Amino acid sequence: MLFNRINLFRQEKGLSRKELAELVAVNPQTIGYLERGDYRPTVELALKLAQAFGVSVETLFALEPFPSLAEQLDRKAAKDTDHD
Repeated sequence: MLFNRINLFRQEKGLSRKELAELVAVNPQTIGYLERGDYRPTVELALKLAQAFGVSVETLFALEPFPSLAEQLDRKAAKDTDHD
């Protein structure tokens, strides 16, 4: 399975599915399918999406589930404590 953060980045940028679809030249339904994990993007589409958000493909897509925000914050807090 391929995991992605498309919805997270799309919302952060304030883009609708239609606006993102226009940026990467696909149908708005395709963005919905991608966000739900019902569709795997081509390499070209993955690169276009990453470019649209200004991030690497690895930041947007992964083979393993992304850690939750709580897990990320816990790790950051632990690192900050270790540096004190």
